[in-house]
Amino acid sequence: MTRFKDWKKTPTLLTVLLITLPIFSFFISIAIGRYIVQIQNVMGILLSQIVPIDPYWTPTEEMIVIKVRIPRILLAMLIGAGLAVSGATFQGMFRNPLVSPYILGVASGAGFGGVLAMLLFDFKGMIILFSFLFGVIALVIAYRMSKTGKTTSILLLVLSGVIVNALFTALISLIKYLADPLDELPSIVFWLMGSLAAANYSKLLTVLVLILPCICILYSLRWRLNILSLGEEDAQALDCNVEKIRGVMIICVTLIVALAVSVSGIIGWVGLAIPHIARMVVGPDHKILIPTCISFGATYLVFMDDIARTLTAAEIPLGILTSIIGALIFGYLLMKTHGRGWVDS
Repeated sequence: MTRFKDWKKTPTLLTVLLITLPIFSFFISIAIGRYIVQIQNVMGILLSQIVPIDPYWTPTEEMIVIKVRIPRILLAMLIGAGLAVSGATFQGMFRNPLVSPYILGVASGAGFGGVLAMLLFDFKGMIILFSFLFGVIALVIAYRMSKTGKTTSILLLVLSGVIVNALFTALISLIKYLADPLDELPSIVFWLMGSLAAANYSKLLTVLVLILPCICILYSLRWRLNILSLGEEDAQALDCNVEKIRGVMIICVTLIVALAVSVSGIIGWVGLAIPHIARMVVGPDHKILIPTCISFGATYLVFMDDIARTLTAAEIPLGILTSIIGALIFGYLLMKTHGRGWVDS
């Protein structure tokens, strides 16, 4: 993949590209599906929500566009952008290109909360609440385990995350064992594989209220991430409050991951593969890497969801697709660059 090495010389071109990609994917995704809607009808339906237009489309097309596809596509964009930015943030903060947003066990904690709610309650709104709650609990456990005096060791934090992840993964397996194999177990397994099939405006609003501000905060801290990626001692020498900035970043990533899991299940590899692709294109400078991850992550997950809902008669779980495609992309990049993507990019 050719890197956009001269982005500083042509910032306008790069900005246009990053803005155009999600917009293009948005309109293409609205039009395609099992029920094809002509692009001119899509434009008319969207404009009719702003100005009066005599409808030249069918009521079915309007219902599909407004009530089904728009919330699903926007939700995919938010989750994709959030996971990609979270991955880039953790990779820079931990100075490790193999780190994903799930490294601290938040995803497995949120997953356990979701399946526990499915086992105990009939109200689906409890899934979001329990997923978010246990995602935060997972972070608190990992953080407390890694606390040494007034500071937090990065190595201990990662090791604590591995322990927390193993604990909640085991608890998820326990829930599967206890669930009714004919009724509850299939729902639990499908939810854990990740899907946006149940997307609606209520879930979109829930995610928008917290994920979007967290993305904005991480975006505003992108230049400080450059300092953290130099190492803790160098960051402190540059008068950077390492503990405070790291804490804000971890909290933002935790909120993003917990909310993403709560509404879509566990969608893997987005936060690992997309930052690598973005880094190969624009380099390691987080001032441009973070907005690139936002654009690429949103576009990538929308197109993956398009494939999931159109490739076969039965919808493919989104987590399966992102894991397969993400692993292939990551493997290709590894072979192509021989591991040089992080060091001399």
